[in-house]
Amino acid sequence: MPSMSAADNDRTPVTVLGLGAMGTALATTFLENGHPTTVWNRSTDKAEELVAKGAVRAASAPDAAAASPLVVLCVLDHHAVSEILDTVGDALPGRVLVNLTSGTPAQARAAARWAAEHGADYLDGGILADPQDIGTSNGFLLYSGPQDAFETREATLKALGGVTTYIGTDAGQAAVYFMALIGVGYETWISYLHTLALVGAENIKATTFAPFVTGMFSGMNELLTAMARATDDGYYPPDAGPLGVHAALMDDLIATRQASGIDVERLEHVKSLIDRRVAEGHGADGFSSLIETIGNPST
Repeated sequence: MPSMSAADNDRTPVTVLGLGAMGTALATTFLENGHPTTVWNRSTDKAEELVAKGAVRAASAPDAAAASPLVVLCVLDHHAVSEILDTVGDALPGRVLVNLTSGTPAQARAAARWAAEHGADYLDGGILADPQDIGTSNGFLLYSGPQDAFETREATLKALGGVTTYIGTDAGQAAVYFMALIGVGYETWISYLHTLALVGAENIKATTFAPFVTGMFSGMNELLTAMARATDDGYYPPDAGPLGVHAALMDDLIATRQASGIDVERLEHVKSLIDRRVAEGHGADGFSSLIETIGNPST
């Protein structure tokens, strides 16, 4: 038998279970990169476009899982994951199962144990990108699980995005990173919308104000790194100014928003964290010291 070339090795057959917007983007990208691709979705009509592009539509989820050494699962939520896994266990021995459905670290670790019991290697992943970003330099995917399983399928998985990062052997770690980064996103977006509501109340266009915000964020890398270092060290210099100063500033900020009829619930929560820390004698500490209160809400 002739030896298989490196190019052939890079064309590992792949199965994609779940053909929502993201699953379809994953399958399309595998096809475009020369991977024989088998697809399955509960609603069979979602496979039509992919079949026209060369994908093979499996009659069932077990048939799809049995078709490829690399099985990628991407559905709406953990409930849907569980329903599919309940049907494909017998088809998984010897395969690498990659779950790109968002979920909690605990769910990822439970799925890894389940996969091991069924003879499969399990990689949990997080997609920090929109479907249109899959297969481009904007794609950002995180993975965790057995390192040898990741390294074996790394070349294939790299087709999905410009940033493909392996976090570690703990299957739950990718979910930790994913949820943490998504949390930063939501917290930033809602804060930004509150801010735009404030300037809008003063008849300032959001697009006029936006460059001031983007300019401020572009200079925050050093501060964010310093805050992370302070958190690791448990030593809190006044990285963004002492809490005593922040307490006074927060009063003015809350009053400004209230005067414009803007919701202040989030700011009042921040102010309560600052006030509590100051009352405990830490008014000279930096803003990063609030981690002590955030991490111990009942103490």
